[in-house]
Amino acid sequence: MIHLSQARSSIIFEHDGDSLAVLYWGKKLGAITEKSAESIMSALTKPAFHGGLDVSSSNLILREHSRGWIGHPALRGHRGGVGASNSFTVKSAVQKDQSMVAIFADAIAGLEIEITYTLTPSDILLMDAKVTNTAEGDYFLDHFLYWLPLAEQANEVLDFYGHWTKERQPQRRSIDYGLITREGFEGRSGHDYTITQVALNHATGFRHGEAWSLAMAWSGNNIHHVERLIDGHKSIGAGEYLLPGEVILKKGESYNAPRAIATFSDRGLDGLTNNHYTWIRSRPNHITKVRPRPLTLNMWEAVYFDHNEEGIKKMVDKAAEIGVERVVLDDGWFGSRRNDRSGLGDWVVSKDAWPNGLDPIIKYINDKGIEFGLWFEGEMVNRDSDLYRAHPDWILQEPGRLPIEGRWQQVLDLTKEGAYNHVLNQVDAVLSEFNIAYIKWDHNRHLTDPISDGRPVVRKQTQAIYRMFDELKKRHPGLEIESCSSGGGRIDLGMIEHADRFWTSDQNDPLERQQIQRWTGLVIPPEFLGTHVGPTVGHQMHRTHSVSFRALNALFGHAGIEWDINEADEKETRVLKAYVAFYKKHRDLLHSGTVVRSDEIVGNAQLYGTVALDKKAAIFTYMQLTSLDNFGPLLTTFDGLDKETMYQVTVVENLSADEFIQKRAPGWWPALKLTGDQLAHVGLQLPVLKPESGLLFYIQAL
Repeated sequence: MIHLSQARSSIIFEHDGDSLAVLYWGKKLGAITEKSAESIMSALTKPAFHGGLDVSSSNLILREHSRGWIGHPALRGHRGGVGASNSFTVKSAVQKDQSMVAIFADAIAGLEIEITYTLTPSDILLMDAKVTNTAEGDYFLDHFLYWLPLAEQANEVLDFYGHWTKERQPQRRSIDYGLITREGFEGRSGHDYTITQVALNHATGFRHGEAWSLAMAWSGNNIHHVERLIDGHKSIGAGEYLLPGEVILKKGESYNAPRAIATFSDRGLDGLTNNHYTWIRSRPNHITKVRPRPLTLNMWEAVYFDHNEEGIKKMVDKAAEIGVERVVLDDGWFGSRRNDRSGLGDWVVSKDAWPNGLDPIIKYINDKGIEFGLWFEGEMVNRDSDLYRAHPDWILQEPGRLPIEGRWQQVLDLTKEGAYNHVLNQVDAVLSEFNIAYIKWDHNRHLTDPISDGRPVVRKQTQAIYRMFDELKKRHPGLEIESCSSGGGRIDLGMIEHADRFWTSDQNDPLERQQIQRWTGLVIPPEFLGTHVGPTVGHQMHRTHSVSFRALNALFGHAGIEWDINEADEKETRVLKAYVAFYKKHRDLLHSGTVVRSDEIVGNAQLYGTVALDKKAAIFTYMQLTSLDNFGPLLTTFDGLDKETMYQVTVVENLSADEFIQKRAPGWWPALKLTGDQLAHVGLQLPVLKPESGLLFYIQAL
């Protein structure tokens, strides 16, 4: 028996000399003696039932049908229609600290598989696998999936669906017999991507209960499964979705599967979130270890394609007054790109848009102490471009057939050396010529025909963009890259190793954004997530929201503005200044603390916050999304604080709602002192808020 254990979770493997199975994955177990190991193994051995095989199957890592498994196997492939069956034996299974490396071999199939399990101090389980063809002839790999067993009490699954401007919408349902599957074929993780799949008990909430999650660190095609078999096995699986013929291994060649990331929580969904945040923030290259996240003004919704230098200078003046730290010039600065039908692929500054070049505007911005960022969409090309006219063969396509277009663009085949080098070198030239600290990298269509020279290449295309981001950063130390894909179409645990920020969604409406941000933040820390104050009248839903509601929505992320701020009136300007000042003062807490999401405030309102790791301070936001169901206001509690400590709770009035539906305020308003225990169990009576308004609380230990 091999037992990996950390602060709050354990995973136990049974090694019988021939096979390797996962006996248990869940809440931390104490030390296991040799005698108790035998007892655990016998306790979990299933009976052989009538009508089945003469042996009972266990949770084998590779789930071979030849060993009696009746569900989905971990490996599927063949040798030109033969050699599809396999039965692996364990060559070795070696534990070192809280990691285990297992090597499996099947001499008849001519395959070897190496899998590494690492249980990190934050209770994140990392899984890495390699499949090698050891025999003569080609091996056609259909898929390799990671699988983990689920406890009997895991009787529901939570995953996510969505579309452009409405990403990561939760759906929760029972785990019934059969297979629950979420698959993505977009050539990117996608707007409909389930950023992680969660098995949980029906009673599990944000603050309580058990949850098991599994996600892929991958930005290409993907599979997520939850399977319940008639023999009693229940499991969760994930992997890369491979198109037919995408991976064909010659003798000696290997397939390195994308990493899988799993975790168990006995502290509800918040525990699952905080496990991910702790692990991500512990990486040596984590973004907040470099510097605080700059307050960003992105100009897309302010100017679209109308790049008027004098108008932009006026906006920069206002940005400097407010306290903006980064200004990003979006689409329209290059080639013939006066609209979205032309110029994509020609990464040369346009004399039509910028007669004096970019140097004067960059200097103007830099002279005000603001850094400059620029937009690219290097994986795409318009047919009306110099690039396409010169190299129509550089797009992904089935030979002889032009793919349908999305936003009047085709997908560049970055697996071709010429196309890859064209994009890399043109972007590099722009970054070398100008003082550019940051690029926003877009990806505005999915891959309908991901074919290069007749073969599917989603995997190679994904690896190419990882490689390009890494190379650009190597050539330009300190460069930061935002991953945008029509908003939130490429947000995943693979891209966090290559990008520094995600544009969470093209949806800037704060009411819609509340749900999008809540569930994107299930596994992605807020310092990665672009959250901006949009225009007074939103450009997506055309609703009008107060500047306070927009600012509160944008605060819990990598904060910024997406708006022609010269339109802001006196009150809006005052609130923007307060928003920027509060963010700058408290971003270290916002981007390092423990997440708390209320189970008491649900439905038409949300309460969420961040508590400092030492519990000496906290920031909470209460958002009234729609009207109250009951006549009176709600009572809210604040969890996650130290029980014995006395705290000062203060409403940040210059960022909170200033209009209420009440004759007088609650008796404690706008500040009072309570212990952490009292805040968690007695709580505060809230004022009666209008729909689509909110309150900001700052809590300080005394």
